[in-house]
Amino acid sequence: MWSMILKDRPEPLELRILKLLDARTALEEKEKKYLHNKAKGYEGEKMFDLLTGKLEPPSYLLHDLLLESNNSKFQIDTLMIRQDPIHLFEVKNYEGDFNYENGRFYSLAIKKEIKNPLLQLERCESLLRQLLQSLGYHMTIEAYVIFINPKFHLYQSPMNKPIIYPNQLPDFMCKLNRKSSTLNGLHKSLAEQLVSMHQTESPYEKYSKYSIDMLKKGIICAVCHSFDVSSFDRHVQCQVCGHCEGLDSAVLRAVGEIKLLYPNVKITTNLVFEWCESIDSKKTIRRVLKQNLICNGKTKGLFYE
Repeated sequence: MWSMILKDRPEPLELRILKLLDARTALEEKEKKYLHNKAKGYEGEKMFDLLTGKLEPPSYLLHDLLLESNNSKFQIDTLMIRQDPIHLFEVKNYEGDFNYENGRFYSLAIKKEIKNPLLQLERCESLLRQLLQSLGYHMTIEAYVIFINPKFHLYQSPMNKPIIYPNQLPDFMCKLNRKSSTLNGLHKSLAEQLVSMHQTESPYEKYSKYSIDMLKKGIICAVCHSFDVSSFDRHVQCQVCGHCEGLDSAVLRAVGEIKLLYPNVKITTNLVFEWCESIDSKKTIRRVLKQNLICNGKTKGLFYE
């Protein structure tokens, strides 16, 4: 096996933020829907990663790239760099019945038109080709929309389109596995160059309306996400699922939540004490912070990093 992942696929920052906000406040309906779709999409991409990671011919795998070409940004789910051609994959985790009519995709469940993944793929392929040419690379690109969910069905599916359906995936992966590939310095240079060009976008302004005082306080169970958690003898235990966790671990997890949601807020004993709520000893909070984080500032302005 020689598929080398040069850029992995961590859980998107925006998804992590939305999950925490959803646990601690009432999201708007459109945000709840967005959270569901984003989580579903990430799940599908990870499913496809398991398949590409098993391919034996040498290749460089780049996941979740955000690039820019001619002042236009485009996002790549998976790029497989191997001996010409390179492969571009747009992964969709759609579930249920859909219809293709007059070049458009419709969800039969909600009876509405959805974004055309073929147009998304076409745009992405075009911008990638332009970017490669500007960098001095002239490689053929094979691009596909991958429908990963076995419960997906498309009525009136178009012929001669770069679509791989769930029941076609095993044969498609076998074909990719049979194709020989020899990599050289050019392929590695391209892969490293694209990774270095990856951009990140901050989601914080988008959710700045959710101030820290608006959120429900308390330790959340690490397993079932219930707030019904009680502390005893340097442990916290969920009263719903029974999960038991060390007190220090739970406090540090809470600190991680604050840092994730509010990266510019200083971590203080009072702030963490208020956030945890179910831990009734400020002295305990101070001990955990002192033992595990770096203490800064003077007595009154003491904070931890």
